Amino acid sequence: MAFLPQLRIPATYMRGGTSKGVFFRLQDLPEAAQVPGPARDALLLRVIGSPDPYGKQTDGMGGATSSTSKCVIIAPASVPDHDVDYLYGQVSIDSAFVDWSGNCGNLSTAVGPFAIANGFVPAARIPRDGTVAVRVWQANIGKTIIVHVPVRDGQVQETGDFELDGVTFPAAEIVLEFIDPSDDEGDGGSMFPTGHLVDDLQVPGVGTLKATMITAGIPTVFVDAAAIGYDGTELQPAINEDKAALARLEAIRVAGALRMGLIRVPEEAATRQHTPKVAFVAPARDYVASSGRHVAAADIDLNVRAMSMGKLHHAMMGTASVAIATAAAVPGTLVNRAAGGGLREAVRFGHPSGTLRVGAAVASVDGQWVVTKAVMSRSARVLMDGAVRVPGDTL
Repeated sequence: MAFLPQLRIPATYMRGGTSKGVFFRLQDLPEAAQVPGPARDALLLRVIGSPDPYGKQTDGMGGATSSTSKCVIIAPASVPDHDVDYLYGQVSIDSAFVDWSGNCGNLSTAVGPFAIANGFVPAARIPRDGTVAVRVWQANIGKTIIVHVPVRDGQVQETGDFELDGVTFPAAEIVLEFIDPSDDEGDGGSMFPTGHLVDDLQVPGVGTLKATMITAGIPTVFVDAAAIGYDGTELQPAINEDKAALARLEAIRVAGALRMGLIRVPEEAATRQHTPKVAFVAPARDYVASSGRHVAAADIDLNVRAMSMGKLHHAMMGTASVAIATAAAVPGTLVNRAAGGGLREAVRFGHPSGTLRVGAAVASVDGQWVVTKAVMSRSARVLMDGAVRVPGDTL
């Protein structure tokens, strides 16, 4: 039997925020994978090491968590006044599936540095020292992200003293602006697709829960932690080692997806694992983060825990952070109530790894709430660059 040699594909392995992923230039992919379809999905699955029934992704670049099972494809901008197109694939760990339905806010941070380092930003716009505003077209959801990348000596500055909870080492601060981050996908045509700030959500096998459903940053279903038996200080083992809890939270996700008009029948949820997210919120309360650091209630506005790809996230997804900030800014939502109510332009919330501050600008226009921008600080770093290899019979 003849065995084909491995394919060698130029790639960069990057951390962005609290996530890691394999970054490709579109032009470097094999021709069959330069367009959407089975060949592209097969390639990315093999790069990451999925599907893996052992759940380890040992034979690939994935790290066996939702935060580390990701791929990014960067191409020249298809939209005027932008620098690059950014396409994000969330790769399933144990099934042959790549979810293209949403964005990764954390890896959005790394898109700016990647774009500069790979020549997508004109040299004339790169100062010797200063900041470059990289305009990114997020192709999955059709939105603009502005990534403010620090530059020193004409090169991307990666090292620094900015600390991000959920990331062990400090790095240079990168500011992200999510422009008009609401999404009219689903029913209703607004960032509250049901038309209500709070709904009674009927969840088979769970009961009826109060829920705020929003499509800012990423479609997200918020419920009160107390309503599902939690206090909002939980860490990963409390959820991820409880199969019954995971089943209940998935049932909430499916019910929310149906109510938001993202899917037509429950069975479709299996083909849309990345969205919507489910998060549970609670008033600020002391807790000990996964690092062992004590987080004081006085230092945060509320506690939030969020699910990603069927497991409790170790920190907080960047896109879900946009949803949290936006919902917190709108009086009457469950998130706003958990934060103490009132008007607010920013919120600091506690998550399993620590805290995060995110701002959002909202307004009521003709009776509809709109969000114009959400802002947060993250960091990014190249971990390795060169080429990734996959068996020659992958495509």
